[in-house]
Amino acid sequence: MKILLVFDFDNTIIDDNSDTWIVQCAPEKKLPIELQESYKKGFWTEFMGRVFKYLGDEGVREDEMKRAVTSMPFTQGMVELLSFIRKNKDKFDCIIISDSNSVFIDWFLEATKFHDVFDKVFTNPAAFNSSGYLTVENYHTHSCGRCPRNLCKNVVLLDFVHEQLQQEVNYTQVVYIGDGGNDVCPVTFLKKNDVAMARKGYTLQKTLTRMSQNLEPVEPSVVIWSSGIEIISHLQLLIKE
Repeated sequence: MKILLVFDFDNTIIDDNSDTWIVQCAPEKKLPIELQESYKKGFWTEFMGRVFKYLGDEGVREDEMKRAVTSMPFTQGMVELLSFIRKNKDKFDCIIISDSNSVFIDWFLEATKFHDVFDKVFTNPAAFNSSGYLTVENYHTHSCGRCPRNLCKNVVLLDFVHEQLQQEVNYTQVVYIGDGGNDVCPVTFLKKNDVAMARKGYTLQKTLTRMSQNLEPVEPSVVIWSSGIEIISHLQLLIKE
């Protein structure tokens, strides 16, 4: 019987957004205004496809992008948290569900030597094409009305838990660790025994606070965190129970 840990990536494992971080590879570290203004709400992956094409057109190559991505900072206490999970892998399964992309997350986890902590990574598939340009695709299609069209994290989480059940892996509880607006959907579907860990001062925490003020609180217990060290303290309590 294990606990399932679900991590977001941007502004959770890393203390920044990998998609905006890569802009430092652009000339003068910024995007042309017309490219910036081409973003439409809910179509971030398509927008990033255009950003990667622009970087390719400007001669930015794979090694330069990799150097940038592998220099992204961890959120405070995350190295300690991931090391703690590694030591206790008999008690935890651990997955990432992220709106970043597979190339960036692979590069970062390999460079920091934390790939082994995670059992699966669910994110938008990316690859370099024959011209050396990075391309990215939507993770899936779904019918959830409140998530960006390329990724509903709740659908991914439910599918994973269901597949694990078929392999006779049943989780005692789910602990969801995130920060953003696209983490709200999966958190609202967590059960009473589960834990929603929302990063202090970010959209997920603000949304959950507003929901409870409007008398529509979520079922799981909500824990606010600023550092991975606080998450360790809470996980230690869970595995002692």
